[in-house]
Amino acid sequence: MVKFIYKVATLFILLIVMLVSLISCEDVVDVDLDNANPRLVIESSILWKKGTNGNEQKIKLTTSTDYFSSTIPVVSGATIFITDAINTYNFTENPGTGEYVCGNFNCVIGETYILTVISKGETYTATETFQAVPTIDSVEQNNEGGFLGDEIEVKYFFQDNGNTDNFYLIQFNSNFSFLPEYDVVNDQFFQGNQMFGLYSNENMKPGAELTFTLHGISERYYNYLNVLLGIAGGNGGSPFSTPPATIRGNFVNETNSDNFAFGYFSLSEIDTKTYTIQ
Repeated sequence: MVKFIYKVATLFILLIVMLVSLISCEDVVDVDLDNANPRLVIESSILWKKGTNGNEQKIKLTTSTDYFSSTIPVVSGATIFITDAINTYNFTENPGTGEYVCGNFNCVIGETYILTVISKGETYTATETFQAVPTIDSVEQNNEGGFLGDEIEVKYFFQDNGNTDNFYLIQFNSNFSFLPEYDVVNDQFFQGNQMFGLYSNENMKPGAELTFTLHGISERYYNYLNVLLGIAGGNGGSPFSTPPATIRGNFVNETNSDNFAFGYFSLSEIDTKTYTIQ
C-alpha cells in the first residue's frame, strides 16, 4: 500500500511539473543580433510645389540604429549647405531636433545643386539636378474596378513631355491610411502621351479623401526608388523610413569612403490634387 501511494504521489508531482512547463512556454526569448556601427541617415528631398516659390526647405539628420530600437537618434551640430553655380544656401538646425531649415532657397528647373553635410569631422556630398513635373490635369473614378469589378479605382492624368525621357514618383495620401503609398513610373512606352497614376484600396469608401502628389525625378533616383520600394514591399511600405543597410544613395563620404551615409539627395518639382471619393 505504501509503495502504491508513493507511486501515485510521484505521478501526481510529474503531472504538476509537466503542466507548469506547458504554462510557462510563453517566456520571452531574447534574440542576440549583431549590431552594426550606426551610420548617418540624410533625409534630403528638396520639393518645389507648383504655385509656391519653394524658398522654405528642410533636411533631417538621424543615424541608423538596432532592429529592436523604438527611437531613431537625431544628429545635431552639423553644418549643411547647398550650392549651385552662383549661390550658397545654408541650413540651420532647430536646436536638438536634427532638422535643418533654409528660408531663402532658390528653385531653378534644370539647375545642378551640390549638397554638403559636415558631421562629426566627416564631409558628405551629393549632386543632383532639379527635375520638372507636368500638371495633374484631371481625376477619374471607376466604381467597377478590380478583377471582380467590385472595387473603387481612381486615376489621375498628366501630360508627358515628349522632348525628354521622364521619370516620376507617384505618391498617394489618404485619410483612411496612416502611411502614404508610392510607386515609380517612366515614359518609356508613353513618350509625349497622356499618362496616369492609378489607386485602389479595399478601405476606400465614398466620402474618403485622397491626395495625389506627382514628383519629377531623375533616372538615377528612379532606379534607387525601384529597388527600395521592392525591399519595402512595394506600395505596402514606405521607402522613406530607415533604409535597409544594403541600399546606398548618391552620397559620397569625402573624408572616409568606407563610412558612407544612407539616404538620397533629390530635387523635384511636384504637383498635388485632392479628390473626395464619390
